[in-house]
Amino acid sequence: MADSPIDYNTRGALAFITLNRPERLNAIGAGMTAGLRDAVVKANGDGDVRVIILRGAGRAFCAGYDLQGAPQAEANAQERTGGWDPVADYAFMSENVRCFMSLWESRKPVIAQVHGWCVGGGTDMALCSDLIFMADDARIGYPPARIWGTPTTNMWVYRLGLEN
Repeated sequence: MADSPIDYNTRGALAFITLNRPERLNAIGAGMTAGLRDAVVKANGDGDVRVIILRGAGRAFCAGYDLQGAPQAEANAQERTGGWDPVADYAFMSENVRCFMSLWESRKPVIAQVHGWCVGGGTDMALCSDLIFMADDARIGYPPARIWGTPTTNMWVYRLGLEN
């Protein structure tokens, strides 16, 4: 298992932000979104860095949110008075969106290097980048759109338009 969900290093004028949970196909888990934002802030503060490269370790860019803990979270939600709390859910997702949007708001260009799976929340990160380079094996999509509609960042609509 990786030590940190985000690995940050530089080489010359490049800052590499690597999603670092290869054993879970870089699924978004605890600390990943905040770590992403912190890495973008660090790259923007480094005068030697000119470009940020966002990539995933292992076989995939990002397999979306890690739902492995979802059954336990659902059980806990059902046990508390009132069940699902939409305000808490909104606060959680809003914080993640702000972290993803740090890529879009970066003062330095961000290039997403996509390979393997790039689904769900992974697409939010890729689409918030300035450029996306996709490997031949890349598969991109937003399966939750069938249930919940547009992704939380709405970058699919912004980048691709309503017609696509």
